[in-house]
Amino acid sequence: MKISYKWLRRYIDTDLGAEKIAELLTFGGLEVESVELVETVKGGFKNYVVGNVETCQMHPNSDHLHITTVDVGEQEPLHIVCGAPNVAKGQKVIVAKTGARVYTSDEEYFEIKKSKLRGEVSEGMICSEKELGLSDNHDGIMVLDDKAVPGTPAKEYFQIEEDYILEIGLTANRSDAASHIGVARDLLAILNLQNNRKDKLKIPSVEEFSVERIENVLDIRIDTGLCKRYTALTISGIKVGDSPKWLADSLRTIGIRPINNIVDATNYVLMETGQPLHAFDLSKVKGNKVEVKTLAKGTKFTTLDGTERELNGREAMVCNAEEPMCMGGIYGGMLSGVNADTESVLIESAYFDPVVIRKASKYHGLKTDASFRYERGADVNITPYALKRVALLIKEIAGGYVSSELIDVYPVKINPVRIELDYKRMDGLIGKSIERQIVKNILNSLDIDVEQENENGLTAIVPTNKVDVTRECDLVEEILRIYGYNNVETGNSIRSCLSSKDGLDTDKIQNSVSDYLSSSGFNETMNNSLTKLAYYKDNEDFPMENSVCILNALSKDLGQMRQTLLYGQLETISYNINRKTSDLRIFEFGNCYVRNADCPDDAAVGKRYCEQKHLAILTTGKTVESWQRERTNTDFYYLKNIFTNILELLRID
Repeated sequence: MKISYKWLRRYIDTDLGAEKIAELLTFGGLEVESVELVETVKGGFKNYVVGNVETCQMHPNSDHLHITTVDVGEQEPLHIVCGAPNVAKGQKVIVAKTGARVYTSDEEYFEIKKSKLRGEVSEGMICSEKELGLSDNHDGIMVLDDKAVPGTPAKEYFQIEEDYILEIGLTANRSDAASHIGVARDLLAILNLQNNRKDKLKIPSVEEFSVERIENVLDIRIDTGLCKRYTALTISGIKVGDSPKWLADSLRTIGIRPINNIVDATNYVLMETGQPLHAFDLSKVKGNKVEVKTLAKGTKFTTLDGTERELNGREAMVCNAEEPMCMGGIYGGMLSGVNADTESVLIESAYFDPVVIRKASKYHGLKTDASFRYERGADVNITPYALKRVALLIKEIAGGYVSSELIDVYPVKINPVRIELDYKRMDGLIGKSIERQIVKNILNSLDIDVEQENENGLTAIVPTNKVDVTRECDLVEEILRIYGYNNVETGNSIRSCLSSKDGLDTDKIQNSVSDYLSSSGFNETMNNSLTKLAYYKDNEDFPMENSVCILNALSKDLGQMRQTLLYGQLETISYNINRKTSDLRIFEFGNCYVRNADCPDDAAVGKRYCEQKHLAILTTGKTVESWQRERTNTDFYYLKNIFTNILELLRID
């Protein structure tokens, strides 16, 4: 997860540098994997300048190319062949000079070189907004204001800023930190402890939110098995367009492409609060009705990327009175999306069931910023705040007014968790007695309220954003990670007990065999225990009646437990050979699962099913190169020698 250093500082007063903040967050349990200096546009427009098109004429050998001379503030103008239909004499444009990199994605680019196009020399490229990374507009070149001065670096003209990006390896249980405010909360708790202060986060206020007039009455209904809470409102009189520079730059910095001011506002609040939002074109919300429900299996639905998808009947679909509009919590629909003609929008802020979202996301192969957060468990009680926040932001950057009541459908309230913390047990778990006032200060910094306290412990009220804090030990973990694991001293004595085990030590045997195979040039692989049903159909060696099938399979490729390691190993070999790596020596230790088809269903589980540890060794191509012998093709005798050595290692005759 990407966190912007400048964005983070909007919520905390601190002069600490990005590297120091990364260190503090890592010590506090949010591992910062990297700190990278970035610019709001990839590459920072190096070798890009403002140019003035001095001449423009048709290419003699093409009906769509133009030959131009462009003044870029140097002694001689550049000769550039341009294919844009809107290029004309007298335009101020952005020119990518020789050596400039034009990024086609975050990692891929091509470099501008002096070349010939249809026999004419071209010394650069006149850029469109898409080629500059400013938008998806590729209809023609970007034409600048007449006041632009030729030779001005594009970085200076567009006021490109630098920022640091903290790449956080967010674990699945820390959904509360999947936002800038969430990370800022942890950082502030650490700083408050270190500086003995009680500062509060600077959370953007929504007190100015109000309903100006009621023009739209919404009918909202939800299936509580799919959606626990659904809040929505409408905003009318908006003007869809480009986002202001500060907003577009904030999103670009963390790798999100600006689309328009409405969509960008929802993405901004998502990254700020961790609450996913979605904007619908209100004119497409037929009957002013919104219903969250499932649709029949096989129903076709076209998502925003233009792909028609077939539903499995278990998705949380957001529908109007006639048709589906959105795959709730995952991806919007093509027909209800916001476009340049949109004048009114319906904004959704909901809490979808994590299991429903995870299964639908997996089934359709769709991983989005929204599904990432819903799968881990969003905060059910932040939905109204996020909705008000985005409404105020849209009014600021797109105009308009709130034209409906804020509808909040919340049938079954989810209350904060109450946890009893016993000080003595806490000290035993931590291995140190922490001052009680420090404990309370840490909890308060994490927005965990202390309801009552006595000499033996306290009662904590854990907010709903901390979905992983449900037990006393979880609360102790929260205290300890902010206090600092490094601040718990190691004791002078070690308490341990001795134990013995009869029989074979299978782990030791496996390690010995693994060491031998690794030293012989083999690589260990690990394949999924779930495999394809197709491998076992009409298979005499591994019949289907002996298969352990999954009742609710994640996908068609993960429909049953494997009976053998063979097919997983063959998939590994096929994958490598297809990528020009044919000399392979691989092995795998893994469990295989077999069902006893002759055993009655009411028999004990241990009799009906068998789970055994297997070893598979496969080779392809040639042997390892050695000074003792030439490389030869691996064959039966090569593999036989490996097995003989393993038996000798295990002292088996």
